[in-house]
Amino acid sequence: DEVIKRVPPPVDTTNLPARALIFDSLYDDYRGIVAAIRMKDGSMKKGDPVLFMGTGATGEVLDIGHFSPQMSSDGILENGQIGYLTSGVKVLGDVRVGDTITFAKNGATVQLDGYKEVKPMVFAGIYPREGDDYKILREAVDKLKLSDSALYYEPEHSQALGFGFRCGLLGMLHLEIFQERLRREFGLSIIATIPSVAYHVFKTNGEDLIIKSPQDLPEVQKIEHIEEPWMTVDIITPQEYIGNIMGLIAERKGVYKNTEYLSTGAGQRAMLHYDMPLASLITDFYDKLKSVSSGYASLNYDYKEYRKANVVK
Repeated sequence: DEVIKRVPPPVDTTNLPARALIFDSLYDDYRGIVAAIRMKDGSMKKGDPVLFMGTGATGEVLDIGHFSPQMSSDGILENGQIGYLTSGVKVLGDVRVGDTITFAKNGATVQLDGYKEVKPMVFAGIYPREGDDYKILREAVDKLKLSDSALYYEPEHSQALGFGFRCGLLGMLHLEIFQERLRREFGLSIIATIPSVAYHVFKTNGEDLIIKSPQDLPEVQKIEHIEEPWMTVDIITPQEYIGNIMGLIAERKGVYKNTEYLSTGAGQRAMLHYDMPLASLITDFYDKLKSVSSGYASLNYDYKEYRKANVVK
């Protein structure tokens, strides 16, 4: 009763062109791609031709309905309701979390807020341990992309490891979860290369490139300067470990900003604010941080900007 009292109901926008927000998606062997949607405006029913506004893909509503909690088919889904939709779209990358679905004809012209391409920050090579598993790996990565809009990948070939994928992810935790899902959900045994970051290379002829591997670096005489991603880093720790942590971050080229004290008395805790290159964060920084703080320190980081870097191949 309190939820009904305190949370405002959806506004009635039945007369507007249909707009539905995709908040999740999954792959079904029989239905194809199933999008979990929230109808923000208008209504949709079976047979309606639809357009995915972010990717430009088109299809037709083959089935639509609500969760109860299994998928239960309805004739129509109206504004304010949450449900699912299948559209016959076969390309896995065409149905993205955060995208807006509208009518293919006389549909909405403005997407719902919040949809943007996520920029991956950490790059790693993922290869099947057995070369014959490449096709299974490809299908697995395609399916994981459905529910993970931040995952970026492209095929890659290594002389040592064979065929695999160069994967872009948000950070180290994202990479670990991705590897674990490949193992658990698809039974794949994989090899992951050491993570690297994306460098921004400015050439003397005015071109600029984003490179994710040293092999892609142009010749030295053609480079004007190189930039690398920097992060804002917040570390919460008991006071007695501050000296150890500051020493560790100084080794990793961190730039000190300030310290906030979160509590007083025994067991006083502090939050340290730093700027750090992402390349210093992604190898074993978290493990070292836990070691020097006896496991007590916790870490949070966000992208800040690209800054000039003194790096060579």
